[in-house]
Amino acid sequence: MSSDVEQPVTARTSERGAATRTALLKAAKEVFVSKGFAEAGVTDVVGRAEASVGSLYHHFSGKADLYLTLFEEFQAKQAQRTSQAAREARAEGESDPMKVFIRAARAYLDGCLEEREVAALFLRGDGPPGFEVVMRDRLRKWAERNAALFDDDEGALVVVITGALAAAVSEVVRTGDRDLAEDVLAIIGQIRPAASATGAAGG
Repeated sequence: MSSDVEQPVTARTSERGAATRTALLKAAKEVFVSKGFAEAGVTDVVGRAEASVGSLYHHFSGKADLYLTLFEEFQAKQAQRTSQAAREARAEGESDPMKVFIRAARAYLDGCLEEREVAALFLRGDGPPGFEVVMRDRLRKWAERNAALFDDDEGALVVVITGALAAAVSEVVRTGDRDLAEDVLAIIGQIRPAASATGAAGG
């Protein structure tokens, strides 16, 4: 009988904990965006979240953990956007891997523009120690996902288009220019493997 009483209490506690965690992340995002990671303090975050320092350390190991969690959540949403765009392109009958890539890339850039302040936060170079390693690892994984769209012998093409898109992301986030995003995608979409270019030139 006691379990019948305890279950709703546990559920309420769990809901309250989830709400506190969400409030802390929202506050951290606002503080990091306005002050930068280096200048932000744990007290700034808990004050904005109307939470306690103890509750922050219950959910996170500290300021860096908040930042990295925000980064991972943003990247998870971006991965969902790009995967959905690629699936939709294929469902519509698109078989050209470059066109599928462009659809996915457009979804990624759209996400950056929709959440521009957050995207800019991770491009500032003002993250926790070691964050540049996290970014390099993320770029490598991004290239691996892009490679899955193309044939095995198109590794150089994947390196070029991934690098071009990474540079485009920085500039589009900085300017907020959607037309620039479309211009970049149009140019990237014209890139072809070196073998194809050599063959065309040789013919």
